[in-house]
Amino acid sequence: MQKEALVLPSPAKLNLMLHILGRRADGYHELQTLFQFLDYGDEMTFAVRDDGVIFLHTEFAGVAHDDNLIVKAAKKLQQQSNSPLGIDIWIKKILPMGGGIGGGSSNAATTLLGLNHLWQLNWTEDQLAALGLSLGADVPVFVRGHAAFAEGVGEILTPVDPEEPWYVVLVPQVSVSTAEIFSDPLLTRDSLPIKVRPVPKGNSRNDCEAVVKERYPEVRNALNLLGKYTEAKLTGTGSCIFGAFPNEASADKVLHLLTETLTGFVAKGSNVSMLHRTLQDL
Repeated sequence: MQKEALVLPSPAKLNLMLHILGRRADGYHELQTLFQFLDYGDEMTFAVRDDGVIFLHTEFAGVAHDDNLIVKAAKKLQQQSNSPLGIDIWIKKILPMGGGIGGGSSNAATTLLGLNHLWQLNWTEDQLAALGLSLGADVPVFVRGHAAFAEGVGEILTPVDPEEPWYVVLVPQVSVSTAEIFSDPLLTRDSLPIKVRPVPKGNSRNDCEAVVKERYPEVRNALNLLGKYTEAKLTGTGSCIFGAFPNEASADKVLHLLTETLTGFVAKGSNVSMLHRTLQDL
């Protein structure tokens, strides 16, 4: 029997700044970054199964079913909670892969929070965030759902409330390899730590930007074009570029001027993710 489906958003994020402080003994990089959500993202649909089967109905090009982070998240939660239930999952995918706006991590977090609700597990946010960290460094911020200053490999989170402007986000048609960028010998790895308070404004650079621009001309071109209208920045390791605007109309106007040669979208910045706002209304 088909159970009632739960539909949840899976929002994008931006890194408003990203400083790399050094490389750790385990190979990961110590960093500081500022996460903010966008009211824009994928849409995920979940329906409980009684037979324990976890099945993602939407195919991802080049990604095997069991290798998908959505499936990994569901299976890990099922194993650790000993839930006998299964789940059917569908996704309307609009966030790009390899874009630096958190598509895969957001999908994993939406899966964890959705199944916690549907399977009635009553796991705490701390438990879900810890499980999420085992899936990826960006998953915990999506689980917690509040804009945050992040340290460590990105898992030590301090909630913050930066301004919530409108953004133009450009999506160069190239997928950036995070591993490739972080292993580049020219990457800045010696930034000095900054304090979380006040919310960083003057230190808003992204230490990955110079390397990404050098390796990916499409990203360099997008930065130059958007930079004619506002401060244009890279999010994460890219490929997406963003710039802030005071209102939707001014953002729409600039996007319209740029979309003859580039694809992109306009979205409102948000310090509380639309996933968490949706869950609060259930």
